[in-house]
Amino acid sequence: MKALDDFYLRQEEPTKETLLALKDIILNQDKDITNEWKYGMPFFCYKGKMFCYLWVHKKYGQPYIGIVEGKHFDLPFLIQEKRSRMKIMLLDPDQDLPVDLITSIIQRSLELYRTGIVKIKN
Repeated sequence: MKALDDFYLRQEEPTKETLLALKDIILNQDKDITNEWKYGMPFFCYKGKMFCYLWVHKKYGQPYIGIVEGKHFDLPFLIQEKRSRMKIMLLDPDQDLPVDLITSIIQRSLELYRTGIVKIKN
């Protein structure tokens, strides 16, 4: 079994269900998004460039979406903590996912790559 698949399968419910739903939401945003295993975690790449990832916060035990270029967004639901570039969006696995909010931040993040603010190697 691949490490990427194993990551999702070894999570406990309801975190597992939340992460699998997030994976589907992210992958459905653009045909050029791929899910890859990098740095020991599931990353999502747009045309080969990492733009977000999924993880479970060690302190809070909540799943989150990490936005690689989060520094470009000043949104109250994105948390920087001690990161200089990335910000995270914590999600409560016991609540319905805020799909519109997730879709919005993923699309805004992708726009950084589409417009050339973040360079994609060709």
